[in-house]
Amino acid sequence: MKKLVYDGEFFNVADTLKSGQIFRYENYLDGYRVFSKNKECFLKNEDDKVVIFSDDIDYFYQFFNLDYDYKKVYDFALNYDNEIVRLSAQKCRGVRILKQDPLETVFSFIISQNNNIPRITKSLNYLCQKYGQKMASKRGEYYSFLEKGALLSLSEEDFKISGVGYRAPYLFNLVNELKNGLDFDLFKGLSTKEIYEKLIKIKGVGDKVANCILLFGYNKYNSFPVDVWIEKWYVTDFKGKLKDRAKISEFFINEFKDFSGIIQQYIFYYKRSLQEK
Repeated sequence: MKKLVYDGEFFNVADTLKSGQIFRYENYLDGYRVFSKNKECFLKNEDDKVVIFSDDIDYFYQFFNLDYDYKKVYDFALNYDNEIVRLSAQKCRGVRILKQDPLETVFSFIISQNNNIPRITKSLNYLCQKYGQKMASKRGEYYSFLEKGALLSLSEEDFKISGVGYRAPYLFNLVNELKNGLDFDLFKGLSTKEIYEKLIKIKGVGDKVANCILLFGYNKYNSFPVDVWIEKWYVTDFKGKLKDRAKISEFFINEFKDFSGIIQQYIFYYKRSLQEK
């Protein structure tokens, strides 16, 4: 078991995990357990630091993208001429963008469309417990995400039983695409536009899901997912007239450039947090 201590100025564990970009984590003692692929870590904020424990500490160093300097994004947001951008950065400065496994990200965000986090989590946990590998750490058992071989064995009915609803045919189509040679790891060297164009061709992947995959699976920060909260903000704060969410996304990418995805996550989490109060 290895331990990593990291500066907590721009890393709030709870805010990062609850910001809608990951579904496989759980409360544990005074922190959280996070699961990715077949790996697990425990982390928590402690004073002004973040402490991470894992047998795969190098993996989670990359997973939390700890090399990325968030101060430059924060400074940009504070100087941007919009009160919500400034306020969301101040309130949500601890939100980091995770760098998740691309296949797991695609799978999770196809399930996520028009869905809520408890249901997404329940479906993913069911599939992992039934078809993943049982693993163990000092904190107890857990289940891996489905390896490619396990995924390829699943039928549309298997997905329906997991509770994903109308998304079952999309997931089964993804299985068939994987059987035909689709490999999301091969997208890593491509540009944002090139990956987007490949993703959007997959059944069940629309503009928002494609941008989520770009952001959370490939760390393409020049992407901007648009959901109902972002669309409302665009209309109220920017007096926007565009109706097409892909065009709204393009508008904000032109505004925020290479910080687009991070600022989107600040705004999304801030707006959603206000609705939950």
